[in-house]
Amino acid sequence: MKRQRILLIGGGGHCKSVIDVIEQGNNFEIGGIIDIREKIGESLLGYPIIGTDDDLLALKKDFDAFHISMGKITISEKRSDLFNFLKAKEFNLPAIVSPSAYISKHAFVGEGTIVMHHAVINAEAHVGMNCIINTKALIEHDAVIGDHCHIATGAIINGGVQVGSESFIGSGAVSKQNSVVSFGSFIKANSIIK
Repeated sequence: MKRQRILLIGGGGHCKSVIDVIEQGNNFEIGGIIDIREKIGESLLGYPIIGTDDDLLALKKDFDAFHISMGKITISEKRSDLFNFLKAKEFNLPAIVSPSAYISKHAFVGEGTIVMHHAVINAEAHVGMNCIINTKALIEHDAVIGDHCHIATGAIINGGVQVGSESFIGSGAVSKQNSVVSFGSFIKANSIIK
């Protein structure tokens, strides 16, 4: 199968992890990175920074796929606004899944989402669009993760939990079964969600 040429949007620390996930698989070939104007001409892990957000429409024809590779903690709104803009302009925003992740055939993962190394998404779980399911996160059966969420490293979302869109669940946080996390929540690392 021919690999899709993908453009990564955002060249910070999270982008490094995205690059690593993509390099472990065979679905995509990284063709460049979008960042701030001052970084054009530089590279990140060997991949060139070729433009800014202002260049996206012009670059659309040169790439098969696009991924928002900026993190969420301090720029949640920018991630969701950018995703909605790209969707409206009919950019291809595929889900990206690490070969070491496990996703049940009975689960759903929305477009633009990345599932990172050793994450697990179990049966009947539903993960929305433009989410980050970070390294070693666990999404148990029947859990629902809204759009534009970040489930951080090692977080545990137990069975039947509902996480509202735009939420951040910190590293090592653990949710009680069937609990509800409201829209736009910020859950600190190692929290217990009841």
